[in-house]
Amino acid sequence: MKDTTLVIMAAGIGSRFGGGIKQLEPVGPNGEIIMDYSIYDALRAGFNKVVFIIRRDLEKDFKEIIGSRIEKLVHVEYAYQELSDLPAGFAVPEGRKKPWGTGQAVLSIRGLVHEPFLVINADDYYGKEGFKRLYDYMVSEMTESGDSMAMCMGGFILENTLSENGGVTRGVCRVGADGCLETVEETYDIQRTAQRITAKDVNGEPVAVIPGCHVSMNMWGLPASFLDELEAGFPKFLASLKQGDVKSEYLLPSVINQLIGTGKARVKVIETPDRWFGVTYKEDKQAVVDSLQALIAAGVYPAKLFE
Repeated sequence: MKDTTLVIMAAGIGSRFGGGIKQLEPVGPNGEIIMDYSIYDALRAGFNKVVFIIRRDLEKDFKEIIGSRIEKLVHVEYAYQELSDLPAGFAVPEGRKKPWGTGQAVLSIRGLVHEPFLVINADDYYGKEGFKRLYDYMVSEMTESGDSMAMCMGGFILENTLSENGGVTRGVCRVGADGCLETVEETYDIQRTAQRITAKDVNGEPVAVIPGCHVSMNMWGLPASFLDELEAGFPKFLASLKQGDVKSEYLLPSVINQLIGTGKARVKVIETPDRWFGVTYKEDKQAVVDSLQALIAAGVYPAKLFE
């Protein structure tokens, strides 16, 4: 078995809803949270290490609710995303409250991960098929070729990733005839209306989306060398910010887009038929509970995940 790590991004500020922390909301019949199901699927696919990216202020609750349990099953390490974790010569601008996005989050694992790793969000359910397909690709086909890094991405079908309770943000993908990612573009406020799916671009203007297109759910299979590119790109991103910009984020899709555009990366899109669900809104929780109960009834999961 090749060493492969599951990296779970659980540091997102803006995660509080209705007085709780959505990544730690119980949704399974025995108090399981969404992360439990992702870890269960990943371990059975073959991953043999877990790194949690968290905030320092969540550490105690996080370890009590999930970390201490998972440490009994697999090797676990923790990385910490901090607003002030910046390259030399940079300081947090006045008025900045949130950390610097998914790129900075993954950069926090440098020094902890030296093998291929799969990045996921903490509060998204991805489904067992996606983990299995990406793991198989990562250990058998994701090999370096010259100066181009080999990567892969879980390609979800847009209409399988919508919330019934409001708009969602997705990375809408353009995939080439060879099955490789050409571009991924953050698209906002995607929601189903009576007749169609509507969406907006970064400026709030309406854009057309195809229900059957592939979207990124931040499920990326990456080589350890990708961390070097993240580290090199972060100061460039910070230097490009305009005076007074306290909201821009260093995002994984943007970094990967740049690497594709310069020929430094080749990203295979691994389509998964699984239906996403997650707690984007407080009202989503019951739908997640019901969906998991249905999967348990169908025999996909045991009633108690980790005996």
